[in-house]
Amino acid sequence: MDPNASVAGLASAIQLSVAPVFLLTGISGLLNIFTGRLSRIIDRVRVLQQAQDRVDPSQAEALEHALKVQRRRTFLINRAILCTGITALLVAGVVAVLFISAVAALDLAVIVVPIFVMAMVFLILGQASVLLTICGRVDSKCVTGALAGAASMG
Repeated sequence: MDPNASVAGLASAIQLSVAPVFLLTGISGLLNIFTGRLSRIIDRVRVLQQAQDRVDPSQAEALEHALKVQRRRTFLINRAILCTGITALLVAGVVAVLFISAVAALDLAVIVVPIFVMAMVFLILGQASVLLTICGRVDSKCVTGALAGAASMG
């Protein structure tokens, strides 16, 4: 066996496996943003809970509604973190399978494709959860506003 061929094959395997690693970098950035959002939501909940102890009874209902909204946002951002974390695990699995496929000279596309598609589905679910925390609900006005904002940026 030619040693240059094995080194070239290994180099090719590394090149093939590196592309999804950039996706992992983006996912880690998203997780950082999501945990920052979660931290701010928790801070708001603490302030609202402290205010609940000394609030006028006429304002108690509004304060309870605000707490309910924050609880919903906490649930959604936690879901986004979970889905995005699962995405990272699936993409890491794709990297491992691609590397094994290239080194062992096996065609593992049957494994890679469904794992990558699942990763993208979980990424979409995570992003949708974050969109819901921003909008508070998904209705035509929220979606239209988000799309208009995105269109004005481009």
